[in-house]
Amino acid sequence: MNKRHPELLIPASSLEVLKTAVVFGADAVYIGGEAFGLRAKAKNFSREDMKAGIDFAHDHGVRVHVTVNILAHNDDLDGVREYLYELKEMRPDALIIADPAIFELAKEICPEIERHISTQANNTNYGTYRFWWKLGAKRVVSARELSLRELREIREHIPEEMEIESFIHGAMCISYSGRCLLSNYFTGRDANQGACTHPCRWKYSVVEETRPGEYMPVYENERGTFIFNSKDLCMIEHIPEMIGAGIDSFKIEGRMKTALYVATVARTYRKAIDDYLEDPEKYRANMPWYLDQISNCTYRQFTTGFYFGKPDETSQIYDNNTYVKEYTYLGIIGEEKEGMYRIEQRNKFSVGERIEIMKPDGRNIETAVQRIVDEEGREQESAPHPKQVLYVDLGCRACRYDILRRAEERDCCGTA
Repeated sequence: MNKRHPELLIPASSLEVLKTAVVFGADAVYIGGEAFGLRAKAKNFSREDMKAGIDFAHDHGVRVHVTVNILAHNDDLDGVREYLYELKEMRPDALIIADPAIFELAKEICPEIERHISTQANNTNYGTYRFWWKLGAKRVVSARELSLRELREIREHIPEEMEIESFIHGAMCISYSGRCLLSNYFTGRDANQGACTHPCRWKYSVVEETRPGEYMPVYENERGTFIFNSKDLCMIEHIPEMIGAGIDSFKIEGRMKTALYVATVARTYRKAIDDYLEDPEKYRANMPWYLDQISNCTYRQFTTGFYFGKPDETSQIYDNNTYVKEYTYLGIIGEEKEGMYRIEQRNKFSVGERIEIMKPDGRNIETAVQRIVDEEGREQESAPHPKQVLYVDLGCRACRYDILRRAEERDCCGTA
């Protein structure tokens, strides 16, 4: 088996989350600016934050890829050109592009920055990979609809130095390679312009032609059905097969996710990849830990997607569209001041409450909150206000960028 050393590519929605991804094990991060990426609802990066994020990542030996992957209309092109000149000054490592016009502009304006072809471009065969390679692309992101067998065949038919990037974890799109028209049709918000409203997660009924106005639910059980709703991809148990297929970059989906989610998936996949490359037996022995840890972030139940052939009906969730949530994100450790740690609160917690300190090295340290003090030094019994800056006594040592989280109580059936 060809043991390529794959890149672990982690999403980041903000400068805070980028720093978390870097500290918790990313080889590279991918981010979007305030325009021209496919996550308009994500926080995204201002010019100042993008420059700071690129500098932080580079200082830690981590690459930064920037999405410029909308499918552009005429009115977009002048703005794209201006944006590419800004990116040229900030010097990210790669641009993720779907539109041929944007690709040509990037090649003209900033040829020194690698050009990667987005999954949005429907990259399903080795001829497409070779086409983009001849035009100057360094990497192609494979369509989610490809199997590992197809990816191995692509690897055999493209230059050795050309890179394949494939998703290894995260939400799946119900439409082919993300090319969806439902959102635009229903709401006027175009998924291909970065404004998807996720209508695949909505609940639907059927109307018979001769009985207009009679809405008949498509029952899967007493709660109805969510007929488009996919499970989330998880390939933590199949890293050997992913490496064996010749994939160069393992991509985590989630540019709208929290720092807790990013820390969890980055830390778990980092250890799994490193363990396997060090010793396959170590990887197999640690599988229970990976599976336990990866379930600590929000998810919709897991599937292996198309990697082992066309998914069957078990890849769908028909009875709800909600996430499984086992931990609540409380904040990120900042600087220390007189034995207390600065955080920006993300969910309510109280003095005396048992919480966990999640560390990049894989440890989860349980502790109790001793004190909570606001910026003016006033004591608080709880932290109820979102994004309030506080200083917290945790009763033990912590490090900058450690994550604070709280386990949710679970009933006898294992549900939160």
